[in-house]
Amino acid sequence: MAARAAWLHFVGGLTQSEVAKRLSVPNTRAHRYIARAQNEGLVRVFVDIESVDCVALETRLMAAYGLSACRVAMEALETGPLPLRALSTVGADYLMQVLASGAHEVIGIGHGRTIAASVDAMGRTPSEGARFVSMLGGLTRSYAANPYDVIHNLARKTNAEAYLMPAPLFANSAEDKRVMLAQSGLAATMELIAEASLVIVGIGNVDHTAGSASAAALDGPDAIDELRRMGAAAEILGQFLTVDGAPLPAASDEKVMAPALETMRGREVVAIAGGLVKFEAIRAALRSGLLSGLIVDEATARRLVEEL
Repeated sequence: MAARAAWLHFVGGLTQSEVAKRLSVPNTRAHRYIARAQNEGLVRVFVDIESVDCVALETRLMAAYGLSACRVAMEALETGPLPLRALSTVGADYLMQVLASGAHEVIGIGHGRTIAASVDAMGRTPSEGARFVSMLGGLTRSYAANPYDVIHNLARKTNAEAYLMPAPLFANSAEDKRVMLAQSGLAATMELIAEASLVIVGIGNVDHTAGSASAAALDGPDAIDELRRMGAAAEILGQFLTVDGAPLPAASDEKVMAPALETMRGREVVAIAGGLVKFEAIRAALRSGLLSGLIVDEATARRLVEEL
């Protein structure tokens, strides 16, 4: 019914009230059907345009940071600090193209609101030949982009095999981490992570921003303040980088349930991140040399180029 309502509305050109009459349902139900079809990726809107300005920004960023791929999302009206609408549209298109290419048998998925929004924006993309695996444990506190939800959504939209890491983002201690990694289920997940030829990551701030990975998973504000004093500027897979992109050793490294960042070198690592509030973090990630690709919004890309 949702698909039929969406077809009548978007293809047939009927108003929502006309859709309701055609389907013999109340107007409110027709509205819910159409909204559900959009939320589940049954409706795709294509704007066939290429911005010369965005292409120029992409070219500059690729040359400056040795990227093999870069996509700059054109500006859109956004209400929050993160340009989720623009990033999710481009991110979803990238993910669907990757799956259609069949170039990667195992794809690692990180965390973050931009990744979650990109997966939400994807249309149904059957890809039974690919396998997805969470690159890190699920968070132990409430968080808007829980890796479990993201990987489940990917599996639902692609019909592909998807594997979770059944663990928190941070173990209570280094010994607890060793014990958990010795379990057969976690060991198998880590082996699959090692096979991932493409890894999609988010880039986190190291601050007290609501919803940031650092604020949600670390042991209170004191830990975050200490990381900032140590020079932390960015977080990827629960690990930290300085403003110059150097790995920042932290006590939490021995407890994080994720592969070490250095094991990402030699693979395709694509970050989906944006927003001027994350400028410092994104620049640090680019300077690290870990990234082979970046999907970013136009305003942030412009500032990155201006400050080269």
